[in-house]
Amino acid sequence: MTDDDRSPHQTSAARTALEGGFPAPAVTAVPGSTPLVLDSPHSGTHYPGDFGAALPLATLRRAEDTHVEQLYAFAPALGVAWVEAHFPRIYLDANRDVTEIDEQMLDAAWPGPLATDERVRAKVRLGKGLVWKFTDEGVPIYQRALSVAEVQARIDRCWRPYHAAVAAAIDAAHARHGYSLHINCHSMPAVSASHATDFPGLVHADFVVGDRDGSTATPALSALVCDHLRARGYSVEYNHPYKGVELVRRYGRPAEHRHSIQLEINRKLYMDEATLAPLPGGMARLQADLQALVRMLLATDPR
Repeated sequence: MTDDDRSPHQTSAARTALEGGFPAPAVTAVPGSTPLVLDSPHSGTHYPGDFGAALPLATLRRAEDTHVEQLYAFAPALGVAWVEAHFPRIYLDANRDVTEIDEQMLDAAWPGPLATDERVRAKVRLGKGLVWKFTDEGVPIYQRALSVAEVQARIDRCWRPYHAAVAAAIDAAHARHGYSLHINCHSMPAVSASHATDFPGLVHADFVVGDRDGSTATPALSALVCDHLRARGYSVEYNHPYKGVELVRRYGRPAEHRHSIQLEINRKLYMDEATLAPLPGGMARLQADLQALVRMLLATDPR
């Protein structure tokens, strides 16, 4: 089966191998007919041969939002637009801006602008910029300097097409309906590791709903999502510890009826975090509850 033949949500174990060339496509985009757009930037399992990481694949894979694409496999059949990255987050993080570069990782000065916001720079120093320096446990990913050219190539092959696909899907939804609803789909470990967030050791809720303090979606819409999930028996936090990052910041403009929410799901609900194996009962429950959430959003006009 070629990459072009595979379904948007199929994950092949073979694709977790460190491949000799860069896999194509880097992004799958399934058009929709509704106001809703879902995207999964961190569930990719194509590990390209030019990665040059010093760690074994099993360690690298712990950075994935593993199986998130399976949780939402029902969405395209409901007319929901779907965008999925196939490159791994630890290779390039599409949920970071291209200015979030750690120059200390490079063999030369970065020729483009660099982030200046101190909160953003703190995340880069933690090793979680556009190109990761450390795993969530603080282990160095590389034993070499990266070239400016290879980072630029990752941006061109991964970041740019991913963001173009998300932007196009949201624009199309907004053009059809006069508003758009965008859910940026993620998962999180049960307990935050030392280099994962600003809150190491934090025991996570079942869900975290983030809208960057009401700046990327109306608080009323976010409250609707929180209340819906709580009513189905889940614990939910709002904007803590995850407020949302680049994909909601860039595309969420509620004043223009463009709403973007980052939705984090606790991995303990659906997978074994040690082996990455899905838990069938947990997957089935989550898929049903996420489908109910999607149907509720499809019936919601936030204007």
